[in-house]
Parts: sequence; structure tokens; C-alpha cells
Amino acid sequence: MSSAAEQEAVAGHQATEKGRQAAAVNGARRAAPPPTVPARPGAPTPLGARFRVGPDGVAGTNFALWAGGAEGVELCLFDEAGNQSRVRLAELTHEIWHGFVPGVLPGQRYGYRVHGRWDPWTGARWNPAKLLLDPYARAVDGDFTLPPEVYGHVRDWPQQHVADTVRDDRDSAPYVPKGVVVHDDDDWADDRRPKTPWADSVIYELHVKGFTRLHPGIPEELRGTYAGLAHPAAIEHLVKLGVTAVELLPVHQFAHEDHLLRRGLRNYWGYNSIGYFAPHAAYAASGTRGRQVGEFKRMVRALHAAGIEVILDVVYNHTAEAGELGPTLSLKGIDNRGYYRLQDDPRRYADYTGCGNTLHVVQPHVLRLITDSLRYWVTEMGVDGFRFDLAAALARSMHDVDMLSPFLAVIAQDPVLRRVKLIAEPWDVGSGGYQVGAFPPLWTEWNDRYRNAVRDFWRHALPDVREMGYRLSGSSDLYAWGGRRPYASVNFITAHDGFTLRDLVSYERKHNEANGEGNRDGTDDNRAWNAGAEGETDDEGVRALRRRQLRNLLTTLLLSTGVPMLVAGDELGRTQGGNNNAYCQDNEISWVDWGLLQDPGWKALFELTSRLIDLRHRHPVLRRRAFFSGRAQTADGLRDLAWFTSRGTEMTEQDWYAPAATLGMYLSGRDIPGRDERGDQILDDSFLAVLHAGEGPVSFVLPGPPWAERYEVVVDTSLEEQGEAPGVEHRAGTEITMPARAVLLLRVAG
Repeated sequence: MSSAAEQEAVAGHQATEKGRQAAAVNGARRAAPPPTVPARPGAPTPLGARFRVGPDGVAGTNFALWAGGAEGVELCLFDEAGNQSRVRLAELTHEIWHGFVPGVLPGQRYGYRVHGRWDPWTGARWNPAKLLLDPYARAVDGDFTLPPEVYGHVRDWPQQHVADTVRDDRDSAPYVPKGVVVHDDDDWADDRRPKTPWADSVIYELHVKGFTRLHPGIPEELRGTYAGLAHPAAIEHLVKLGVTAVELLPVHQFAHEDHLLRRGLRNYWGYNSIGYFAPHAAYAASGTRGRQVGEFKRMVRALHAAGIEVILDVVYNHTAEAGELGPTLSLKGIDNRGYYRLQDDPRRYADYTGCGNTLHVVQPHVLRLITDSLRYWVTEMGVDGFRFDLAAALARSMHDVDMLSPFLAVIAQDPVLRRVKLIAEPWDVGSGGYQVGAFPPLWTEWNDRYRNAVRDFWRHALPDVREMGYRLSGSSDLYAWGGRRPYASVNFITAHDGFTLRDLVSYERKHNEANGEGNRDGTDDNRAWNAGAEGETDDEGVRALRRRQLRNLLTTLLLSTGVPMLVAGDELGRTQGGNNNAYCQDNEISWVDWGLLQDPGWKALFELTSRLIDLRHRHPVLRRRAFFSGRAQTADGLRDLAWFTSRGTEMTEQDWYAPAATLGMYLSGRDIPGRDERGDQILDDSFLAVLHAGEGPVSFVLPGPPWAERYEVVVDTSLEEQGEAPGVEHRAGTEITMPARAVLLLRVAG
């Protein structure tokens, strides 16, 4: 150990001793210990709190908690007034502390106190003064406010560099939420999962609160809740739009970060999980004493009845306990060394997430926690899939990202999880964390290379059209290996993180002042173009160009091979005022403004989006299940995919490398691989899509035989109202004028 390190160690131990002395004074002032309640041995499985009737006919709840290195575990039960009774869990089986407590019924609030050594220098942070949330709690009552009492260490210790080593012995129970015993007796017999094939899916990313908070058709008392999303007015919009799945921003119980609470803000997105089995209580209209579970299930049922799948955005890479200076809420106090990745200096946390800690997924009990949670949401809560936040962090073995990691291996063989939709955010913030295109079969991925290419094309910033060609046709360069299919690519232009679609064409710079971080947060790499004016403007020419760009972006997304993902409100022209990191804006900045539908211009954008999705549903050539071959299948030379220059000639190798703003893509409906459910060949119309991102108009010659004899216009994004487009026909070989910055979709007629 270096001299500096030795000095720090000495200072730390001195600080710890001072903290113990202060704690002794505090302890002398404490009231009498709470009453104790006897427990029967119970069972070590399943983990969590499970209500049941014992063999002698006595109803009660079995409690089981994995706490590997602990010296003892106390279960704390709370009555309506907040009074506490303690139950010593004396049974220990395979590092699981357990006991059955007669008379504990559904609705009972509880938490744990875990005893053990306080030695942060070796990573041990047990502190029985801190009430801990059960990692398997199925409902949570209360909110995390993060006063000093909920920290395992003395947060305001004068020597901050060793503050995390000074134990705080104040009781945190009055200040933290409690787990709730829930009785699950729902067999889902009346539910019908849509089971939409990947290739047919259109995903709609939404926030439960943000989507419903301002909806005029939802009763006030239901807005912002699971019940609000289940309301017919909310579902009507989804059905009219035509999406097949909603991807819900995190609905696991989460906590608000201390730095936000100090600024009077809250974590809006929810990427700060603390309860992997509990629906976030603040989104419940029916109450938080277990009723939120039934409300969530009813929401899933209502969406399923409308043919809409439910995908959860899940955050298993880190928790709300942050690093060594973060609060002690659950796992940190149960077994810090067992749940989190620690550095060579065990006081410090390995942080591959940028959030202070990383779950140690290689550990069997951590892997069990995650997979038990996933199976619970599928089998008992009815969801249809998951999008994994920072999935590369979950795929790390000891340090490096490993596509043979325990997490990916367990998912691949699990009979429940391998059959649901699995979406990876294929990166984290650690070394080697960018893994787009690397996840194994079964997985789809958020394809940020698609996002970047489409943004750059429509702001005329690509040096050539090679990248655009790959992205439009399914990104075969990334996914045509190991049996993967085009639908491995989840295509998106916007997501919750970043500009909205309207802001993408209205701002070039972020405007995050409302976040209180000096506009330093959020990315500077927006790949945006504001059409000549930053922000809102009265210039009608600029506004018209922006609306055209929105039509171009949405049309490109919905014509591309792969799985399209829209963000709630983008089809309405929702704006965040240029804020590209609205994670802490639980207000009108983030909520969907339904009043936009009263504006004819934004209503027309919604109608175009709905029409494009319907077009996609009706034409299998737009949602292929296999990659294009690019080869002629018959003697006439017609191929399943062909690319054209503005001259109407097929692109050569030289054309792909030449600067260009125009690209023609021909999709043959005659050469779709695979067969339908009856075993018949799949046949469809053929289409020619012409994308022109140039500043001025360009002539484009429509390809002749064998491609077509004539073409019918289906979509023309240069038009404000798309009702004028269908029915316009052009003969093959005709030289048409493509307006500046527009998409023309033509169907091969005849």
C-alpha cells in the first residue's frame, strides 16, 4: 500500500471510530426496542413474501431473503400508524434467510434489517439501522425522499473523502417506502396475447404518465396512470395509428436522485430502479397497498384486447443506490459485495453504466433475481417482451462484454424468456461497450446506425449513399449472420433520449436550461437541421419546410426494412422546446400535448403516419422476414431489390461512392421469400421509392421494363395533404421532377 493510501486508510478508520462514538450517544437516546413476533421455519423458496395457508389451515406469509454474507436478518412489520414489530428469521438454507409468520395477510407493509460487519474497506456495508426494501417485493408503498437518515454512512461527515466509511446509526424506517404483501390468484385465463410476429411489428415508445396526463378523453382521476392507459380514449389513438406494441418507459419501482430532489425536480423517465417486481406506485390510480398490481394487469388485458402487445423498458444494469456515497435502500445493505461489481479497491464500485454502480450479473443469485423478475412479468403480469437498457453491461463476464456470458446463455435456454420479444440497447459506457450488431440470435437491437444515417441523409450530410442503402434495406451488414433476420434491427430516428422529431427539424443545439445543469447535460451530437432558424418561428416558409422534413423522416422510417419504432407524440408534432435530455421534466415539457390534434397541419401528420403504417401492414414486401438477395430469380432479370440513380439507371459501384442526394429503391413483390400460413407463395405489389434530400428539385427518370410499364403515386411528401397523391400515374421512362427534399413512393401498376 502506498504512503498516501496508508494515510487515507488511517484517516478512514479514525473517522469510523468517531462515527461509532456518535452513534453510541444516539443509541442511548433511543426508545425501547419494538416488540418481537415469533416465526415458524417456513421455506427458502420462492424468494420474497408469499401469502399462503399453512398445512394446519393457518393463513400467513412466508418470507425468504438471500443475504449471503449476513450474520442475521430481521423482518420488520408495520401497522397503519407506522409502529414496528420485528421478526427474527432464524432459518438459514443455502444463504437464504426464511420464516413463515402466521396472521400476516395481503396488504401488510414490511422491510428488512440485515446484520453483519461494517467494513467498507473490504466492501462490507451491513447496517441494521437501515430498513431495506425486499428485492422481491411485488408492491411498494411510499416514496423515496432521501433524507440523511436513509444513507448507511454519515452523509455530511466533515472529511468527505472518507464519509462513506463512517456508519450512520440513525433509524431510516420512518423515511423509506415499505414492501407490501400481495396475493396473486390471477390465472390470466381470459387474456389473449396478440403474439405479433417480429416482422409485422410497429413499436410505439411511450411514458405511462406522459402519454395520458393531458389527454382530454381520459377522466382526470385516471390521467397519468395505468388505468388511464387502459382507458378506451387512450387505446383508440393507438388503434387508429396502427401500432402493434407499446414499449413502456420504466415501470419498475424507481427512486428519484438526490441531486434532482435538491433542485426541486424528479426523475421522470424512471431509469433508476429499486424494485424489479413492483409496478411503480406513483402510476397507480387505485392505491399503493398492492392494488397497483391488479391495475397494471387490467391495463395489459385492455391493450391485448385491442391487439397491442406490451413491452417493458427494464433497467437491470444498475440500481438507485448509486456509488459509495449513495443511499442504502436495498441491495447495498443486504450484501453489497454479493450484488454489485466492486473495483480492486472494494470501497469503490465498478461503473459501466454512468449511474454509480453496476449489478454483478455473473453472480448466480443476481442472475436469479433478474430472471425471476423477467419471468414474473411475463407469466404473472402478462407482458410480451422487454427492452434492456444498456444491455452490454448485462453481457459482461468479469470485465469484457461477452456474447457467451451467463446472462445471455440463461436467456437463450429459458423456456419462458426465449419466447418473448427481446430488445437490446446494445451499448454501455464502459470500455468496449458499443456492440451494435453483435448480440446473438433471439435478440433484436436498437440500431443507432440507422438513426444516424437517416438524420444525416435528410440534412444532406452524408458523403455518399452507401450507408443509407444498407439502412433502408435492413442493415444486412450488421445482422446477416448466425441466422439473424432483418427484424433484428429496430429502426428508429428518435427515442425518449434526445430531440423529439419536431425538435430535430427545429433546433440544431440543445436547450436544456430547465434541467438546472447549465446546459451541460445531454448530447451535443444531435445531427439536426433547423431549416434556417433556431427554434419556433413565424416564417411560414421555414415552418412548411420543417413539416415536409417530418413527413420525409416518418415516410423513410416506415418504408425501411426492419422493425420501426415511433416515439409517442412524434406523429402529432410534439415539442420539448429543444430539450434533448428531458429525463427530469415531469411536466408539460415531456407530456404529450393532445391539443396538437386540433391544428390541421399536425392532424395531417398524424393521418399520414397512420396511412403509412396501414400501408406497411397491407404489403409484405415492406416487412420482409429475410434479407434481400439482390439477384435475378427469373430470365427477365427482375431482382428482389434494385437501386437507381436519378438517370433511371441501376447504380454501379462508382455511383455508390459518388456524392449524391438522390436514391431510388425498387422493391419487388414477386420475389418475397417464404410462404404464408397455408403454404402458398407470398406475392405482393412492387414499389419504387425515390428519396431526394437535395436543396433544389431534380429530374428523375422512372425505370422501364423489366421493372415496370407504368407507376401510380402512393405517397408524395411534398404535398401537405396526401389525399391528392393517389391516382396520379406516370409511364415508365418518364422524366419526372422531384421537388427539393421529398419522398415519392410509387406502386408498379398493371
